Amino acid sequence: MATSAELRLSDWCVRPAGLRDLDGLKALAELTGGGFTNLPNDRDALSERIARSDASYAARLTEPKDENYILVLEHAPSGRIGGTCCLFSRVGVRWPFYSYKLTTLSMQSAELGRTFRTGVLHLVNDFEGASEVGGLFLHPDLRTGGLGRLLARSRYLFLGLHRARFGDRVLAELRGRMRDDGSSPFWDGLAGKFFGMGFQEADAFNAVQGNQFIADLMPKYPVYVAMLPAEAQEALGHPHDHGQAAKRLLEAEGFGFHGYVDIFDGGPTMDTRLADIRTVREAVPARVAGVAADGETRLVAGGQLKDFRCAAIPARESDAGLLLGKDAPFSAGDEVLHAGF
Repeated sequence: MATSAELRLSDWCVRPAGLRDLDGLKALAELTGGGFTNLPNDRDALSERIARSDASYAARLTEPKDENYILVLEHAPSGRIGGTCCLFSRVGVRWPFYSYKLTTLSMQSAELGRTFRTGVLHLVNDFEGASEVGGLFLHPDLRTGGLGRLLARSRYLFLGLHRARFGDRVLAELRGRMRDDGSSPFWDGLAGKFFGMGFQEADAFNAVQGNQFIADLMPKYPVYVAMLPAEAQEALGHPHDHGQAAKRLLEAEGFGFHGYVDIFDGGPTMDTRLADIRTVREAVPARVAGVAADGETRLVAGGQLKDFRCAAIPARESDAGLLLGKDAPFSAGDEVLHAGF
């Protein structure tokens, strides 16, 4: 259980992950209950992801290739890792990025005087080349006091500071509904029938090995939603109960649901243009001028790549520049972006 001191917002900072965070990330992965492809409960897989993230931060680029940047939420006084998130510079490079696109089919019989409408799922690669924000997971004890907002919005200021490394379109996948035992009604009602394995097994395999097996075995023809079990239909396009807050945060940033769902659990995929993300659009560049004794809480981020830091801290603008609280992870002269929190 988090103490009141641990919940003090200004004591937390978002920064790039490193190998020293492996134990903290593994502890978080054990709490997810499955369905988090970007945070596998496998130490070797996590270590490989951190190594890939390190290489991504170190790469010299003028355009997105296939990078994965992992961020962690750290409690500065104790070093505790309370959450994580990540950004993918360009999806669909190493293997195809599959989604189901939900459309509506309408059929009418004049003789019967009836009109029948049903959803139809089409297997598509419509997001090829887009960037993705994902992997957001916050320790259950810390889901209060603005820490989730800090973690989620840090990704957008990272985008704002590294525009050349990302695409013009940004997507976010939300985990779909799951039963108490960790199984997925959507998986059981559709994809599971073609793979001969349960959701948890398929999810773990995908997290470690990638999703080429989807291309090999997933049915290529459109699927009529009316043919699915009722429980799978009800899950389609709806996030997990624990994902409702994340959905609201995405909507507040301008992300929308346009009929795309995850092929594993049926959770919604939301997207927008990078330039239209509210935090990116409203972020103000500034130079840190010194310390302020007071000020409103603002989201402040600065530093390139491995030096990136983001915090929600007291800040006040002055003629000399931006004045920050004494414990801010920035120094006088640093160039930062800041936005209302």
